[in-house]
Amino acid sequence: MQTSHRLSPEGTSDCRMIDTLYEWIWWDRFWLPVNLTWADLEDRDGRVYAKASDLYVTLPYAIGFLLVRYLFESLIATPLAASVGIREKARLRVPDNPILELYYLSHSRNPGQADIDGLSKKSGWCVRQVERWFRKRRNQDRPGVLKKFREASWRFVFYLLALIGGVVSLYDKEWFYDTWEVWNGFPKQTMLDSQYWYYILEMSFYGSLLFRVTFDVKRKDFKEQIIHHLATLTLLSFSWCVNYIRIGTLVMLIHDASDVLLESAKLFNYAKWERTCNSLFVVFAIVFMVTRLVIFPFWLIHCTWVYPTLQYPPFFGYYFFNVMLVVLLFLHIFWAYLILRMVKKFLFGKMTRDERSDDEEDGDESSLTEEEKEEDSYRYGNGSGLGTKKGNNGCFRHLSLPENVCPSKTVY
Repeated sequence: MQTSHRLSPEGTSDCRMIDTLYEWIWWDRFWLPVNLTWADLEDRDGRVYAKASDLYVTLPYAIGFLLVRYLFESLIATPLAASVGIREKARLRVPDNPILELYYLSHSRNPGQADIDGLSKKSGWCVRQVERWFRKRRNQDRPGVLKKFREASWRFVFYLLALIGGVVSLYDKEWFYDTWEVWNGFPKQTMLDSQYWYYILEMSFYGSLLFRVTFDVKRKDFKEQIIHHLATLTLLSFSWCVNYIRIGTLVMLIHDASDVLLESAKLFNYAKWERTCNSLFVVFAIVFMVTRLVIFPFWLIHCTWVYPTLQYPPFFGYYFFNVMLVVLLFLHIFWAYLILRMVKKFLFGKMTRDERSDDEEDGDESSLTEEEKEEDSYRYGNGSGLGTKKGNNGCFRHLSLPENVCPSKTVY
């Protein structure tokens, strides 16, 4: 007996709603200039166009990047770090305290004074001991120099290869020298193999950064980095679908140019090659200002803001793309501000840390005061130390001794 399967009226209604929503999202008038449809971007007459379905491949490629990164950091970056004297330092672990540990994991890594007073009463430790426990506990979780070196090595290698690949794929193209050529013949601009791989690899790499963002070294500009990665992926995806590929490759190229110098400066800083690090940082600052604050707004954004309107009326996709570019520009201005602050400190010889570093004041045990080092020889008790240096309240007296200052002028 043959059974027929038919959609219920409710199922048919749901399918129609999904189809209607799909058609509305991909409505030609949203994303394409007037008198153009998605049919105009179908392969014909020897021309090959980018397709939205091509972007699905970036997901397995991003996972592949994570695997390659793991192998690179284990087999290449770690031995390289050891060759320049960078090794994982053993850190003193804080004494076990279930009350403080529970608060640290479930509430806050940096409690306020009122919370510290309450925890002091619950744990039976004095306020000073609780404060030091949280500081040491934060330092215990902070990434070491080896972890930072491995991450910077991976990013440096990718940005360098991407920069070389971008120059090789663009140096003989007309739009590399004349931005008006970006829109010459648009949208009937065939996609080249070099453009395909340049896009796919860049998007896959940024996707892998998003996958790893919670595990990598976290800095003060964490939220700005997330916005940057999302804006970049949105821009690249949109430009891919509507065949804005020429301008997309130019945007990627100017970003990679300064990123290479930044990551290389970090590597030399971790290796304590101070003079080389400082020289690279100055070059990076110059390249960043020129590419991100001059070329990007006055050449590329001008190219996408002015030239298209000479060929067709503005439309939603036109505004959407330019808004995303402006979001990137504001992020560039934010980072330029941090860079200029670092340059100012660099020129006056007062630079001891990266403006993008975490807020924590001491990166490892070497930054403790002499008094705190002596206190490490005592174990925590029930509110009092077991040594001879004690105050009337059972805590060690505070000695105003200067903290050790890192000799490097640029610490990332």
